[in-house]
Amino acid sequence: MNEIKCPHCGTVFTINETEYSQLLAQVRSAEFDKEIHERLEREKALLEEKAKNELQSQVTQKDQELAEKNEEVAKLSTQLEASAEQAQLKIKDALAEKEQELLELKAQLNKLNLEHENQLQKTVAQVEKERDEAQNQLVLQEKESELQLSSVRSDYEAQLKAANEQVEFYKNFKAQQSTKAIGESLEAYAESEFNKVRSYAFPNAYFGKDNEVSSASNSKGDFIFRETDENGVELISIMFEMKNEADTTKTKHKNSDFYKELDKDRREKKCEYAVLVTMLEADNDYFNTGIVDVSHEYEKMYVVRPQFFIQLIGLLRNAALNSLKYKQELALVREQNIDITHFEDDLETFKNAFAKNYNSASKNFQKAIDEIDKSIRRMEEVKRFLTTSENQLRLANNKLDDVSVKKLTRKNPTMRAKFEALKEE
Repeated sequence: MNEIKCPHCGTVFTINETEYSQLLAQVRSAEFDKEIHERLEREKALLEEKAKNELQSQVTQKDQELAEKNEEVAKLSTQLEASAEQAQLKIKDALAEKEQELLELKAQLNKLNLEHENQLQKTVAQVEKERDEAQNQLVLQEKESELQLSSVRSDYEAQLKAANEQVEFYKNFKAQQSTKAIGESLEAYAESEFNKVRSYAFPNAYFGKDNEVSSASNSKGDFIFRETDENGVELISIMFEMKNEADTTKTKHKNSDFYKELDKDRREKKCEYAVLVTMLEADNDYFNTGIVDVSHEYEKMYVVRPQFFIQLIGLLRNAALNSLKYKQELALVREQNIDITHFEDDLETFKNAFAKNYNSASKNFQKAIDEIDKSIRRMEEVKRFLTTSENQLRLANNKLDDVSVKKLTRKNPTMRAKFEALKEE
């Protein structure tokens, strides 16, 4: 058994060997740990001091290196600033030259654009003026055509009234003729009526019997009317067929019986219109009202009574003249519109070509300047050569001025004697 006294209260404890061994181990372990800790602290302090010194030494070395680097950087900065100032001056000079060139090019471009716009405005104004004049002229011509149509309608109504008064005369006239004489009398009547007005109404027209029998159909018409303008261009052509019969004829014909044959004759003789002048179906009001248009059955075909024979020619002729005039005016207006379209296309083409040329000129402008600089340098070189040649020629001329007979014969007595002999002679 072992006794242990507490150092604080003085109490004495009795413990066995095992407990004493444990307590002793605890005391030794605590002291060992404390000693180890203190040793570690000292080594740690030494290591920190050593590391601090080494770090300080490295920092000092780095500061020196950094100072050297700063000096080098300062020198380089000074050099770079000087180079940058020189480069900047060169760039400023080059930019100034380019800006001047650009201003000149812009001035030229503005001048060209202004001239082009002025020309465009003048052209557009002229085209608009011509268009307005053409429109006004068309309006006037339409009014004139309406007045002419009104006058023709009045004349037609008056003639219709007079023609109705002649119907009874023709009925009596037919009753006194034979079948052949009836047909021939109608043709003679038509030819006589046309000859009455030929000289003043149709001076350039042809009107005569159709004597040429078509080989295809073995038929022919009665009369053909053709008229041309001052240029020889055909204005109108009409194929006429005359049909008449006596009132006592047993087998009555209809006007429609002759449409097909008349249309065939018209096409074979290349006439524009076909007209059946007929006395058939005398009691049919459809044909007694005046000029009958049967073009719904056969193209450009009319049926008239004899009293409307001349009036129909006049109407068709005036219609052809008016149609020709309107066609010419319409072609003129269309040509003007086409000219405007072509002008706009040409203008757009000019714009595109001008832009393309301007871009090409801009790209090649610097090249041209470079070539000019090269040419200047070459000319300066040529000038230098010419100056050198001039000096050589001047020296040669001076030497030539110094040449004389006396100098040339100074060391040549033979030549001197010959020159003296020449002088004596």
